[in-house]
Amino acid sequence: MTLLKIEDVMRMLPSGWRVEGQYLIRDLEFRSFMDCIAFVNELAQLAEQEEHHPDMVIVWKHLTLRLTTHDEGGITELDLEMANKINQLIDKWGDRIEAK
Repeated sequence: MTLLKIEDVMRMLPSGWRVEGQYLIRDLEFRSFMDCIAFVNELAQLAEQEEHHPDMVIVWKHLTLRLTTHDEGGITELDLEMANKINQLIDKWGDRIEAK
């Protein structure tokens, strides 16, 4: 994988994601703590399947996701592809997520 220029990242940035330094970041707020945990479990299965694992920080029912390609030291197409797959999972969860 090759590092992407910030202009290319911003042009292809999936909905709901932002760039901070070398990371794509998305914050989610769930209706309950257990919804958050169930989502993380489903996301873990997707991450294993894709062999690309986001950093995840859980604070009660709030989840912060961070994507980067550590081997390359920044954002690559792999991160954008995974962000799009995570967005599909978010859409599937629908109203169990309060803020997208």
